[in-house]
Parts: sequence; structure tokens; C-alpha cells
Amino acid sequence: MLEPVNISLESLNLVTLSPMLIPIVGALLILIIDMIKGGLDKTLYVALSLIFLIMDFGAIMSSAMAFSHDGTIMGVFDTMIIDGLAIISQFIIVGASMLFIPLALTHKRFHEFSYPEFFALFLFMISGFQFMVATDSLILIFVGLETASLALYTLIAMHNRDKSFEAAVKYFTMGALAAGFYSFGAMVFYALTGSVEINQIANVLASNSYADMPYVLIASVFMLGSLGFKVSLVPFHTWAPDVYEGASASMAGFMSIVPKIAVFVVAMRVFEFLIHSGVVWLEVVLYIVVVLTMTMANIWALVQTDVKRMLAYSSISHAGFVMAAILIGTTQSNSALFLYWILFSFTNLGSFSMLWISRQKHLPDYQISDHSYDKFAGMIHTAPVAATIMGLFMLSLAGLPPFALFWGKLYIISSAVTGGYTLLALIMALNSAIAGYYYLKLIVYMFMKEPVVGNDGNLYVSNATLPLKFIIGFAGVGTIFAFIVLNPLLEFITAFVYNSGY
Repeated sequence: MLEPVNISLESLNLVTLSPMLIPIVGALLILIIDMIKGGLDKTLYVALSLIFLIMDFGAIMSSAMAFSHDGTIMGVFDTMIIDGLAIISQFIIVGASMLFIPLALTHKRFHEFSYPEFFALFLFMISGFQFMVATDSLILIFVGLETASLALYTLIAMHNRDKSFEAAVKYFTMGALAAGFYSFGAMVFYALTGSVEINQIANVLASNSYADMPYVLIASVFMLGSLGFKVSLVPFHTWAPDVYEGASASMAGFMSIVPKIAVFVVAMRVFEFLIHSGVVWLEVVLYIVVVLTMTMANIWALVQTDVKRMLAYSSISHAGFVMAAILIGTTQSNSALFLYWILFSFTNLGSFSMLWISRQKHLPDYQISDHSYDKFAGMIHTAPVAATIMGLFMLSLAGLPPFALFWGKLYIISSAVTGGYTLLALIMALNSAIAGYYYLKLIVYMFMKEPVVGNDGNLYVSNATLPLKFIIGFAGVGTIFAFIVLNPLLEFITAFVYNSGY
């Protein structure tokens, strides 16, 4: 008869769970408050969400200090892991979420923000993303991925427009397929190694000298398909433009930033040990996917007539740009990945927020879509401040100096050259030049065309509350003055990435 095993709470090291549990507690509290007294003003739920996100941010800072002192921390039967990748990515996830939540404070009564469940689901989603980045267990990654995804599907549908329901169903259907791919890939890795922990899988495969290479190929391809869907890499990108168009502009901006950084960290953990082990075919496949994603997304963006769809394809191209850092797989490129995404977060959230403040319920006759280029024609005459801010974000996305994203692109391209990927660096530079055309196209409409008849300045600021102006101003300041904090920020990131062994 087996004797019971006593497990002490201290050995579980539950502090590794604290950053994820805080948003879960916040979500449950919101639901309990709504059950006790419904119909409360949304400002209460915005405030509660922000409070718990701030507490979450504080817990991550505590984990960062513990990591700086003790190194990598394991907990909960060694399934949870606090390392540099987990800490930096959680800073980005929670920080961007803190900027997103105030966008709910609008003049207009948008459908989704009238439900307390919106804020509860949002906090559950954040917790799911945090679970993804703070574990190397394929099972817990899957739990976090599906928790976040199911909440996100519902948040998109809550926008309550025809295109929103279509977007949610399309996202759900494709997401279910991606979940199947992930499960099958994880199953093959488990069959090969007897483990679902990425580090253990790497050790077993290395000790066997990758004897079962065909099966490793199958598992890696299914993993690439699943994770490629989540970050909208070509050819797994087809859902992205339609879902971005159907979601609210603020939610589309959020989707372009937070879910992707969580998946990038998972991809870094899964693929980099294979690349470093000399698995050439995986390097070739990733190379092709990265180049196709950057190039094809830029070509599709060139022909768009709607600004939101253009920004959707732009986000796909940027995802390809960042995936190149995982392909390169050096400490410099991994540090550049996080730096790039932090700078991209400011710029892209600002861009989508500019679309959010000008959202319309009923389109005028001259507009073929909610954010057609014609809507922005002559914007410098009707809303000069809004035109200037939007132009600033477009110049940064185009990678022009001295704006934020120029430095992110510069660091990734330099890491490609240093890592021996000179041709890839050239392709990345050419794609940046191509992308400049469609960003400048919007600037031409705003600054060089005459306003469309019936268009006035109120169209661009109809939803501009003080919190929205603050978020846009904060993003604008970060976009312009990012170069001031580049060196200390890069040193901070590099220290955490290097100490994590990446």
C-alpha cells in the first residue's frame, strides 16, 4: 500500500502564482458585485479593473526583484516558472491592458461596456495570457491559451454589430482548429519524450540525438501552425483582417499587441532549442514563413481602402518582423524582440485609439466603410490636432527616425546582421521601405487632399473623453521621446533575457 506524500505549501512556492491569481480575484469580485447589485455605472468596473491590474503589476515587480536576487524561480511542482521572459512579457501584457481599460470611458454608450461581464472576461483573459508566459508546461500553456481565447471571442462578439458576430464566429472556428493543432503537436512531443515540459523535452531529444526526426518534424509543424495562427503569420493569417474589422477599434488595437507577445514567448521557448540544436529544416521553414509574412502582408496592405484593415495587415507584417528575432535566436535578437514590441505597443495602441474616438454608428453617404480613407481626407483643415497626432503614429509605424519604431527596427535588423542573417536583414529593410508607402498614403489623404463634402471636425473627436485624450497623449509622448530611455530599457531587457539563458 502506497503511503501518502505530505506536500508543504512552502515547497509549492505559491508566490509564483500570485500575478495570475490577482486578475482572477478581480474578475470574480466584479461578478459578485453585479449579482448583489446590478445596473451600477461602468466607471466602478473600470476603476476596479485598473486597481487589480495595478496590484498585478506590483506582484510582477516583486517577482522581478526576486528573480534578480535568486535567479529563475520554480513553483507548483515545477510547472510555473518565473524567469526573465515571463517577467518582461507580463510587464507588457499588464501595462498595455492598463492603457486599454480607460478606453471604455467614452461619451457614447457602446454596447459592450454596459456589461460588467466585459470587465470580468477581460481580467480572466489577462490571467490566461500570464499563465502562458510563466510556464514551460505544454499543458498549462494550453490552459492559459484557451482561457484567454474563449474570453477574447466573447469580448469581440459583445461589440454587438453584424460584423462583430461574424468576426467572433470566424475567430472561434479558426481558433478551435489551432487548438487542435497545438494538442496534436504536444501529444507527439509527449510520445517522443514522456514529458510535457519544454526543458525536459529539449534534454530528451538532445540525448537521443534527435533520432526520431520525422516525428519531431510533425510535432513542430503542428506547433508552428497553431502558434502561427495566434500571431497571424502567413499563411495562417486569413482571419485577422476580418476579425480586426469586426471588433471595435480599441479591441483591435489590443488584439494586435497583448495576445501576440504571449504567443511570441511560447514560440521562443518551443522553437529556439530546436534551432540551436541544428535542426536545419525548421530554420528553413521559419525563414520562409517570416519572409512571406513580412512581404505578403505589406503587399495586401497597399491595396486596402479601409484604414483599419490597412492597420490589420500592418500588424501582420510587424508580427513577421518580430518572428525574425526568434528565427535568429541570439540574446541580442531576443532582447530586440521585447524592445520592438514595447515601442510598437505605444504606436499601434495610439493608432487604433485614434480610430476609436472617431467611431460612427451610422455611416454618411460618402463613406464606404467605417474608417475609409475618404473619411480622413483634408483632416488637417477640419481637425488639425487629430491629423498631426495620427500622422505622427503613421511615421513611427513606417520606421522613420527619430520616432519609436525606427529604433526597434534598427535593433532587430542589426541583430540579424550580427547573427549572420545578412540576406534576411536586407529583406527586412526592403519591407520597411514598402510599408512606408501605405502609411504615407494616409498622411497624403489627411494633409494634401480636400475634405469630402459633409465632413467636419466633429467627426474625428466625437468620442474624445479626457481618459482617451490622456491615453493618446501618453502614446504620442512615448512615440516621440522613446529614444531618451532606449539605452536603460535595452540594458534592463537584455539582463533579464540573458539571465534566463536565451
